[in-house]
Amino acid sequence: MASGVDPYREIYSRRTEQMSGSEIRALFSVLERPEIVSLAGGNTYTDAVAGRVAECVQAVLARASGVALQYGPGTGLLGLRERLCDLMALEGIDADPHHVVVTDGAQQGLELIAKVFVDPGDVILTEAPTYVGALSAFSSYQVNARSVPIDEEGLIPEELARTIIDLHGEGRRAKFLYMVPTFQNPSGVTLTPSRRAEILEVCRRSDLLIIEDNPYAQVRFSGDPVTPLRALAPDQVVYLGTLSKVFSPGIRIGWVLAPQPIRERLVLAKEAANLCTAPFNQMVAEEYLSSGSTEEDLQIVRKVYRERCQAMLDAIDRHLPREVVVRPPEGGLFVWVTVTDPLNTRDMLARALRGGVAYVPGTAFYPVKTDGKQSMRLNFSYPSIEQIEEGVERLGRVLDEELELGRSLGI
Repeated sequence: MASGVDPYREIYSRRTEQMSGSEIRALFSVLERPEIVSLAGGNTYTDAVAGRVAECVQAVLARASGVALQYGPGTGLLGLRERLCDLMALEGIDADPHHVVVTDGAQQGLELIAKVFVDPGDVILTEAPTYVGALSAFSSYQVNARSVPIDEEGLIPEELARTIIDLHGEGRRAKFLYMVPTFQNPSGVTLTPSRRAEILEVCRRSDLLIIEDNPYAQVRFSGDPVTPLRALAPDQVVYLGTLSKVFSPGIRIGWVLAPQPIRERLVLAKEAANLCTAPFNQMVAEEYLSSGSTEEDLQIVRKVYRERCQAMLDAIDRHLPREVVVRPPEGGLFVWVTVTDPLNTRDMLARALRGGVAYVPGTAFYPVKTDGKQSMRLNFSYPSIEQIEEGVERLGRVLDEELELGRSLGI
């Protein structure tokens, strides 16, 4: 092992060849350094709920410790599934708790969907850019991910239709379309209502299943609400949700809402993976959702995100060069920044870290790692306003140096 040669490499499955750490995870060890201002992660503001956690834990242990400390059903506890249906009802989704599977965060939901639907070499469709965690989950099952571009109104229906036609010409069809249509990660873009209808029609004509990942539904801080795809076409859409943005990412509670035949296979895959999501965590989450405090706490979180997002947009306007294009989001956790001049944000990251600031390079969010090299994702939900100001100012200095270097080299 001292030589760096892995003595077990000959017995690994071929699947592991497709596994790689995300560029976000690779940053974690660096981000522990106190001199680095991190605009890279996706941590949430949990101060609003921190004081309620102990109350929920004590209530669960006093009321039902015997259930909380035991195994539970693979579907998840019925009480929590009912509360999750109440949460989805706020978005206009009419959900039956018997169509819900509780997962260890929405990330496990993505992994289970890949496990149930794809074989090696199967084609799936994603937005371009798309959530890096989804790419990781799907790639471990050796998929062929094809990207469909987005613009300021979200996924482009004509491009989706063209991609489906191109696949048909190859004698292939996609297993599903994966989307984050509201406050998309990483771009922050929200799919417009008219495009939602168009995309559902394209997918209906092509008999294409949609995986709607909707983690940011409850953290809109400006603009008008939009109807989830699942509410518009229940039989066409598998819906993923999470309490990471509503309650706490540390509680690791997500869920999948799916048509009954799909739900049954997801339960089998779930039980094979980990038997059940921790009943203790589920009961703490149910206690919180039943407490009557959720909306009050979310109002606090939305206010914090609104202020921090605006602070970041103002800091970008002050400190980043004119060669930068930004799409202001109406919710979520991120701002997507694109540099119009030639630049490679992945190569620039080392310089940025030396300058005391971290971000996620745009290449992390594309199946083809040469795409997105002029973009970067910045997080505003976790750093303070002071840290946002300092971090963006540092990033501005790095960008100025990088662009000046490029001009001097004639790039």
